[in-house]
Amino acid sequence: MEKEIITGARTGDSCIHVKHSSGLDIYICEMNDFSSIEAIIGTRYGSVNNIFKNAADSDYTTVPEGIAHFLEHKLFENEDCGVFELYAKTGASGNAFTAFDKTCYTFSCSKNYEKNLEILLDFVQKPYFTKENVDKEMGIIGQEIKMTNDNPEWRVFFNMLRCMFHAHPIKTDIAGTVESISKIDADLLYKCYDAFYNLNNMVLAIAGNIKADTVLEICDRCLRPTEDKGLETVFPDEPAGIVQPEFIEKQPVGASIFQLGYKCTPSDGAQRLKDAAAASTAAALLTDPALPMCERLLKEEIINSTFGGEVFCGSGYFTVFFSGESDHPQRIREAVNAEIERLISEGIREKDFQRIKKSSYGMLIRELNNVEAVASLMLCAHMDEVGPYDAIEALSDLTGADVIDYMRRELRPDRCVLSVIEKEA
Repeated sequence: MEKEIITGARTGDSCIHVKHSSGLDIYICEMNDFSSIEAIIGTRYGSVNNIFKNAADSDYTTVPEGIAHFLEHKLFENEDCGVFELYAKTGASGNAFTAFDKTCYTFSCSKNYEKNLEILLDFVQKPYFTKENVDKEMGIIGQEIKMTNDNPEWRVFFNMLRCMFHAHPIKTDIAGTVESISKIDADLLYKCYDAFYNLNNMVLAIAGNIKADTVLEICDRCLRPTEDKGLETVFPDEPAGIVQPEFIEKQPVGASIFQLGYKCTPSDGAQRLKDAAAASTAAALLTDPALPMCERLLKEEIINSTFGGEVFCGSGYFTVFFSGESDHPQRIREAVNAEIERLISEGIREKDFQRIKKSSYGMLIRELNNVEAVASLMLCAHMDEVGPYDAIEALSDLTGADVIDYMRRELRPDRCVLSVIEKEA
């Protein structure tokens, strides 16, 4: 095994990274002053990964939308019983989620972490798909899709993405559609499992009141060596421009909601960290109630306390968007675009920049004292091909000029889209 200690230069926090002989990357953070343990194992397989091939394949395989999420549901069932029943016996809380670019399985506990880790490593290596259990799950997930389709926050978000993206699968619901999941069968699930649940495509992160040597001993015992099959995923070509600037839908909601998004240039690795630091700082400047634009919009009752901004990025996509409740979303679009133009022209006041930067830095530092956040940080950093503490470095190095440069390049009116769910009259 290749073993290294990774230390954050600014905080002194550290974790252990091991490239296990099975092919699995393992991250361990001993936090022995805490009573809890969080473990998460993930694969680089999310809802956007529908076109793939292994090195030995002559051509790419294309699978139905929603299959990654479907597989996640089915992996919790084995031939004998459900995984939740096993965790219940040890007192652990188990969970899983499928995101756009990853699928993860977790447990939280305060004792018996050794047994819980064995359960986690065992079931992710033992798929059990049959026609009967696939058909049963199809109805369950179909109902889930219909429920999310009725969720206004979900609809306004995906309407925004569909206004932005021509071809990238990020615009498609993680769970797929009722039609797309109807094409899933046990053979397709096994094909996707064999491609993406290869340990060379996965990472385990565990933090809390643990001993690294004990974790590695369990891994040595439970992990079965796998051959790296040279997995390759591809995405359709995506133009830089947007599809359409606005989409309005009427729904029986209590208050009209909106999302105002900017389609930005995608990036990877260290560059994505720099871009995310600049973009999130720009979003914070544009949503700060202490600054003139928000203060004015609040006074005019154009926005309320729900107004906020965030960065959403991954493989082949990067957006900065603002959301909230408002009966006047077009005026918010005008105000945000005007404020971006003003900041580019006049610059950012240093005291505003430093206040927001210090606040963001403080949040990153606080997360290092949260067991669940540390486990997630280690896993996500590995999948993004950066170090666990690199985001702190990227934010520390950020300048006001960097933020202005990002706004000038990326927060452009011609790549701005507005998605609205209006309340029915």
